[in-house]
Amino acid sequence: MESFIQILLVIIGAYLIGSIPTGYIIVKLFTGQDIRTVGSGSTGATNVKRVMGKKWFFIVMILDAIKGALPVVLSVLFTTVFKNIGLLPVLAAVFAIIGHSKSVFLKFTGGKSVASGVGTLLALNWQAGLIIAVIWALITWFSKYVSLGSIIALALAPVIMYFLKSPLAYVVYALIAAIYVIYLHRENIKRLKEGTENKVRN
Repeated sequence: MESFIQILLVIIGAYLIGSIPTGYIIVKLFTGQDIRTVGSGSTGATNVKRVMGKKWFFIVMILDAIKGALPVVLSVLFTTVFKNIGLLPVLAAVFAIIGHSKSVFLKFTGGKSVASGVGTLLALNWQAGLIIAVIWALITWFSKYVSLGSIIALALAPVIMYFLKSPLAYVVYALIAAIYVIYLHRENIKRLKEGTENKVRN
C-alpha cells in the first residue's frame, strides 16, 4: 500500500509541477497576450523569445529546466520504495515532461519539453545533463536552429546516459524522452527539410 501511495503521489505531483505554464504566465503577465496564439503556438522559451526577446528566452528556459528537475529531486529525497532501480525518479521525470507539453492548466496544450527534459536529465545524472545541454547549445549556436539542437541533443541522451554508466532505468527514460521530444518536433523536422524553419538569429 505504501508503495502504491508513493508512486501515485510522485505521478500526480510531477505532472502538476510540470504543468505549471511558465512561458504562458510570463507572456500573459507582461504583455496580456496568449502565447499559444503567437508563432508556433508553443508555450516554450523559443516562442516566448518571439514576443519578449532574448532575455526572456533564457529566463523561461531556466524556469522550465527547474520545473523538470524539481519533481525528480523531490522523489529522490522523499521516497523510499524501489530505490535500487531508480523507478520513482524516472516516473517523476516522465510525468514532468508530459505535464509541460500537456498542461492541465492550458487544456492539455503546452511546450515541446526540451528545457524541462534537460532539467530531468540533469537531476537524474548531472554529468549527462550537462553534456546534453552543451551539445544543444553548440548545435543551436552554429546551426541557428533551436529545434535542430533540441532534436540532436535529446537523440544523443540515451547514448550519453549509457556511456556514463547510469542505471538502466535512467537510460530507458532518456530513450523515451528522446522519442517523445522528437515526436513533438515533427512539424519542425518538416520545416527543416523544406528550409522554412525559423532561425534563432539571422
